[in-house]
Amino acid sequence: MSNGDQFRELIEAYALGALDAEERAAVEAHLATGCQDCAKALQEARWLVSQLGYLAPEAKPSELLKGRLMQTVRGEADAAAGRALAKPKPVIPFWMWAGVAALLVITIYSAWDARRLQKDIEETNKRAAAIVQQRAALQAELALAKRQARIMTDPKSKKFMLPAKDAQMPQLEAMWHPELGICVVGDKMPMPSANHVFQLWLIPKTPGSKPMPMQTFWPDADGKMVYVMENPPEPMWNTSALAVTEEPMGGSPLPTTEPMWVGGVS
Repeated sequence: MSNGDQFRELIEAYALGALDAEERAAVEAHLATGCQDCAKALQEARWLVSQLGYLAPEAKPSELLKGRLMQTVRGEADAAAGRALAKPKPVIPFWMWAGVAALLVITIYSAWDARRLQKDIEETNKRAAAIVQQRAALQAELALAKRQARIMTDPKSKKFMLPAKDAQMPQLEAMWHPELGICVVGDKMPMPSANHVFQLWLIPKTPGSKPMPMQTFWPDADGKMVYVMENPPEPMWNTSALAVTEEPMGGSPLPTTEPMWVGGVS
């Protein structure tokens, strides 16, 4: 008997699934060699097996068998449901709780650090703004001091005095430069009344003209006063006098009190 004839005897049993593991492996190994006769025999055997189901008579299970089958199915279903109900709740491991706690701590710290950083930024911005304002104020004071020095020392400036109405008070000194403006200085001056300031007025030569209000000022804690007006609204030649009155805080459009200092411009 040839090797192919030997396997063809096992083909039908292979198609029916009746071979043991060793024989099934041997048949599959032989088919893998490409034997055309055995492959054709296997195809015919499988077709024959597929037709056997149509040749068997129709059979129905008895009522007793169906009852036992249903009872078995219901029992298995009830057992499965019981196992599902009795299944214990999953236990969260300790390391997971530790991870959640660590994440919470990191989140809280990050939020606190962000607020602290934002606060530091705001404080830094405030300090920077204060430094900028202070620098601007110093620059303005420096520019004012330079202008004052030029007005007080330039030969073009005209000097005149503003005597006090009260002989017990010091008089003021004024210098008027045609291009740089007016500078009024005083020493040992009294402080204005509460909620009041001193205000400078230009008295025009034009008959019937009202006094022209200038800026307000007050002396420092030592009684020293320096007032510089860069661009007077009237030229010196059209001004008859300068006067200083005490006015409410913020100044007035017209004098509300008698002048405390008055000096003619010549």
